[in-house]
Amino acid sequence: MLVGRATDGDVSAFETLVRRHAPMMRAYTVRMLGSVSAADDVVQDSFLLAWRQLSTLHDPTAVRAWLMKIASRQALTRLRGRPAERALPERECAVPPESQPESVAIRNAQLRALSAALEAVSEDQRQCWLLREVAGLSYEQIAEELCISPSTARGKLARARANIYAQMKGWR
Repeated sequence: MLVGRATDGDVSAFETLVRRHAPMMRAYTVRMLGSVSAADDVVQDSFLLAWRQLSTLHDPTAVRAWLMKIASRQALTRLRGRPAERALPERECAVPPESQPESVAIRNAQLRALSAALEAVSEDQRQCWLLREVAGLSYEQIAEELCISPSTARGKLARARANIYAQMKGWR
C-alpha cells in the first residue's frame, strides 16, 4: 500500500500521495483563505507536517481525510494569525470583457455570486459547507474537525445550503 511505503520512508510513494491529494487540498484552502499564494503555502506546510507525522496515521485508508484535516487546521491557524485586511480598489482588466468568451464571463460571475453567498453565511456554516462540498468530508469527519456533534454538523450544513441556494436562485 502507498501509505505504508511512505511511512517506511519511500519518498516516491509520498510524492504520489502529494500529486493525488494536493489539488483538492489547494482548492479547499483557497476557498478558506481567499488567496492562492496563501493556500499554496498552507498546502506545502501541510504536506511537510504530514511527512513528519505519517507514522501517527492509524488507518491508511483514511489518508485523504487525515490530509484534509491537517490542511484545515493549518489554514485556520493562518486565518487566526492574519491581520485584518484592507480591501484593494477595483482595477480594470487589461483585456476588454467583450474579447473574452461568454462562457468564461458567465462562469466568473457565477463564482463571484457563490463567493458572495458564502461570505453571507456564518463562519461555522461556511466551514461546514467547505468541508463537505469542497473537501468531501463526511458528517462525522466534519463534526470531529469542528469539535461539534454530527447532528449539529448536519444542521449547520443544511442551513448553509438553504442560505446559499436562496442567494443563488438567479443562477438556476
